[in-house]
Amino acid sequence: MVNIKQIAKQAGVSVSTVSRVLNNHPYVKADKRERVQQVIEQNSYTPNSQAINLIRGKTKTVGLILPFSHHPYYHAIIAGVMEEAYQYGYHVLLCQTSYNPDQEREYLHMLSTRQVDGVIACSRVLPWAELQSYSESGPIVVCEYTEESNLSAVYTDHYGAFCRGIQYLLDRGYTRIGYCIGRKTSASSQERFRAYQNTLHAAGLEVYQDWIFPDCIHMSDGEQIAKQIAAMESPPSALIVTGDEAAAGVMLGARQYGLRIPEQLAIIGYDNQPISAGLQLTTIDQNLQEIGRQAFSLFYERSLDSTIMPVKRLIPYTLIERKSV
Repeated sequence: MVNIKQIAKQAGVSVSTVSRVLNNHPYVKADKRERVQQVIEQNSYTPNSQAINLIRGKTKTVGLILPFSHHPYYHAIIAGVMEEAYQYGYHVLLCQTSYNPDQEREYLHMLSTRQVDGVIACSRVLPWAELQSYSESGPIVVCEYTEESNLSAVYTDHYGAFCRGIQYLLDRGYTRIGYCIGRKTSASSQERFRAYQNTLHAAGLEVYQDWIFPDCIHMSDGEQIAKQIAAMESPPSALIVTGDEAAAGVMLGARQYGLRIPEQLAIIGYDNQPISAGLQLTTIDQNLQEIGRQAFSLFYERSLDSTIMPVKRLIPYTLIERKSV
């Protein structure tokens, strides 16, 4: 198989000219470009991508850290990242952690060893200081708000979104409002819980611990919560659920345990996943694909110029009204 030097010799041009043709560089004379392309075709030459990346000092790969690759929430972010990455000729390496800190460190170490050009963290378990320490090796973008000075962030207003959802229930006469939470320790969960407490207190209502359901992430978790509510002597009459998949589980469980929706239990989901339309679930759209697109965009901008200051970019949310309330 021929190499780039032999291509250059056969075409009667310099090695740098062949390199520019291979990289679609605009400043190559038409006749030289044509000769190089003819020789490439005659020899069925395929560029060695690893060699090209070595020359560029780039892998053209971004690591996407996420806890679960099979959850609809992360599907949407993945789709946005990959859609944008494709436009710039980048590959996306999915790095599933299951919220294991050692696994997260291992993926971040790939940035330190130049196996990826940067990292987008959909969700993380490591403390901010440790995460930021890896940013010396390349751009890191997080999909949640942070004040860390060396990290770009793209995020939604979890506090405002939850206030909006709870107020929507209050405006329709619901006062016995429960809350399904995912990871209690995450920053976004803490913001949502703060919104839940503050909005109820502002309306003169108590916050009942029995109506707060932690570790509600998957559909099976939602089914179990419906079972708990059906067995309560004093159940909530409405729920705001952090995730449409979990909310779908609550709706499925409600049918199994004889709870009518919305007459006995109104439900608001979170994420506007496709399943929410099929179930006529009122939900809060975080515009997750746009979060993914913007996360890649922020990574790409800093990969071109590391002197650019990190950006904090807010993505708006929208409440989608359907029949579950």
